[in-house]
Amino acid sequence: MFNFVEKIYNMFTSGQLIFAGLFFVAFIIAMIYAYGKDKALHNQFYKGNYKILLGFFGFIIILFLIKIFFRH
Repeated sequence: MFNFVEKIYNMFTSGQLIFAGLFFVAFIIAMIYAYGKDKALHNQFYKGNYKILLGFFGFIIILFLIKIFFRH
């Protein structure tokens, strides 16, 4: 792990690393702010999306089961 961090540190200048860190923090803050503003709209227009997500995961699990079944 330390070797990886050392390679990253040597690849970029300290100014680039500072900019990347600040950009990352600002991006996360902006995403939290935007989500907070749109939360009411998400609740109004996207209720019931968990059913689609569960169906998608179920489909992926079925594909894996079919792959395991036909492998043997």
